[in-house]
Amino acid sequence: MASVTYDGASRLYPGSDSPAVDALDLEVQDGEFLVLVGPSGCGKSTSLRMLAGLEDVTSGSIRIGDRDITDVDPKDRDIAMVFQNYALYPHMSVGDNMGFALKMAKLPKAQIRERVLEAAKILDLADYLDRKPRALSGGQRQRVAMGRAIVRQPQVFCMDEPLSNLDAKLRVSTRTQIASLQRRLGITTVYVTHDQVEAMTMGDRVAVMKLGVLQQVGEPSDMYDRPANLFVAGFIGSPAMNLLPLPLSEDGVLLGTAAVRLQRQTLEAARAGGVDGVTLGVRPEDLRVVPGGEGLDVVVEVVEELGADAFVYGQATVDGEPHDLVVRVPGRRTPKKGEVLRVAPEPERVHLFHQDSGLRLPDAVPAV
Repeated sequence: MASVTYDGASRLYPGSDSPAVDALDLEVQDGEFLVLVGPSGCGKSTSLRMLAGLEDVTSGSIRIGDRDITDVDPKDRDIAMVFQNYALYPHMSVGDNMGFALKMAKLPKAQIRERVLEAAKILDLADYLDRKPRALSGGQRQRVAMGRAIVRQPQVFCMDEPLSNLDAKLRVSTRTQIASLQRRLGITTVYVTHDQVEAMTMGDRVAVMKLGVLQQVGEPSDMYDRPANLFVAGFIGSPAMNLLPLPLSEDGVLLGTAAVRLQRQTLEAARAGGVDGVTLGVRPEDLRVVPGGEGLDVVVEVVEELGADAFVYGQATVDGEPHDLVVRVPGRRTPKKGEVLRVAPEPERVHLFHQDSGLRLPDAVPAV
């Protein structure tokens, strides 16, 4: 096994003014499961294809272990790719699909059979080796594609949105299987998805991209609890973090009538560049209902009931402007449409961002 290192790797397509991937610096540890996530067009799939050798690197380099593979042919990179559309040969059996790359490498037939059977047992496909792909379900076809990658025993797995063709229920079960399988095999894996829930539940670490630029990389809990900027804050989490522009007072901000006092260094950082406001972020679960207390009034528009919990989607007036707000409430005591809730943030759970740069403010902790 080996690590993967992007060292200032960029990809500029001919005729384009801006790179699809811009000076990507990223290291994937040996045996790690790293997920590249972001909206469509952010450069995540291009980054993966650069690693696989399917896209040229315009500048910078990519290494697997200590080996520079920037200009190495794809077939010589010791990488196995799992595609979104499975890419199975319809006229071949499951077993032949899984062993095809080994056959092309001219391995002995006995060795091919041994590797295919071993992978089939891992993936619960041993009873399907003689069937054609058309006789399998979508989840089974994806496992065949995984098996074809496993039998090669590569240094690195590259997975490009492999679950996007599955229905919602099957996606949940299959992503658990893939994550469990990767941890069992210990093969370094770079996984691309646009689904941030998939990223948070599968990856050892998550790398968020926007317009070809890496925004933040870290463990899922770090991304959720300490987003580096407004984009990450709004992208990671479902429902998304509430983000509200607020004017600064002498010692903090006011959310309705609820005061959030801030440390001096936070206030000074917020005012850098002559700015006199801040963007306050608070997750739906960090807003508490405070009947009759200090807080912000929210007019209920929609209630999404999920059993034990419910999400209230409403509108609040903040600094004279209407803003959408999401609040998590107990599922057995849900408000009605048109009802007014008064909510206040947990002071130690707020996130503060510079209003111009969008960067997270340092020491965004309430003053005692």
